[in-house]
Amino acid sequence: MLACMPRRESETQDASDGTRPVTSPSGRQAGAVHGRPAGADAIPGGNAVLPIIDAHQHFWDLDTNYHPWLCDPESIPFRYGDYSALRRNYLPADYRADVGRYPVVGTVHMEAEFDPSHPVAETEWLKRLAEQEGLPNACVAQARLDDPEVGAVLTAQAARSLVRGIRHKPHATSRPEDARRGAQGSMDDPAWRRGYAMLQQYGLSFDLQTPWWHLDAAFDLARDFPGTQVIVNHTGLPADRSPEALRAWRSALEALARAPNVALKISGLGLPGEPWRAAANLPVIHDAIAVFGPDRCMFASNFPVDSLAGSFEAIVDGFLQAIAGRPEAQRRALLRDNAVRIYRL
Repeated sequence: MLACMPRRESETQDASDGTRPVTSPSGRQAGAVHGRPAGADAIPGGNAVLPIIDAHQHFWDLDTNYHPWLCDPESIPFRYGDYSALRRNYLPADYRADVGRYPVVGTVHMEAEFDPSHPVAETEWLKRLAEQEGLPNACVAQARLDDPEVGAVLTAQAARSLVRGIRHKPHATSRPEDARRGAQGSMDDPAWRRGYAMLQQYGLSFDLQTPWWHLDAAFDLARDFPGTQVIVNHTGLPADRSPEALRAWRSALEALARAPNVALKISGLGLPGEPWRAAANLPVIHDAIAVFGPDRCMFASNFPVDSLAGSFEAIVDGFLQAIAGRPEAQRRALLRDNAVRIYRL
């Protein structure tokens, strides 16, 4: 049984964390998940895979740190259902084992619902992990935007060189028919928006995880704060694959894509109780790229969470299949270059 003991880190520690290239104990430079050249692998029967930056993945050490959703006895409602398989440590060695032969040359760590009373402690832990293991290469940190003291948290997070942005999931309903504008904790909430308004002064982007039926509020947010880059997580969560729901999802994406400061991460396409299947997911990937364009979409694995839906191999091979007919420059952008630009790697 893992201890899930929180480590209480100082949130005002020295922030000079890494102007030099980060290497792992084996001497790997930051960004090299494997020690061999990027592109040296090939999918069976295919050409060499282009370099990949995984724009959304997680690490956690439940022996050391407290993640309520992973450590508390009671489970939370979860879109993939039973997530007990995630209640274990997941560290760079585990990630590298999942990556296998694929030329992942860097990763962006997404905040993993760390103890909300000590959000900067997760960033400090990631700093040490990156120094020891060469991963991650950047992170999106936690801050509760509607917290009256969010300014102090943003100051501390922005001072850490790994940090590129913030994620705070706004209030959302579980069904589109229940969606209403103006709820407390939503993207319309004045308190939430006051925190969001601070991101630009710190040079921080915003990762948005919300279902597609709230993307109208996301458009207003992007329009009202054009200087803040928004990155929509998990393809806008098209969990219902009925024709009617997919039409509504695509319409919501099309409306949001009118905002030039919004990008889209193609990830999180698993379905509860089903294996990750190209037949189910390739049409979604095609539509997402058609709507946002190949210069505003990024591949992301969402590992280990999406290991509940499929192997790293299935997810990467499916994405590669979806973009196989595109010119090499577009494939490079989708797999690596857009992440480099958007997350300033």
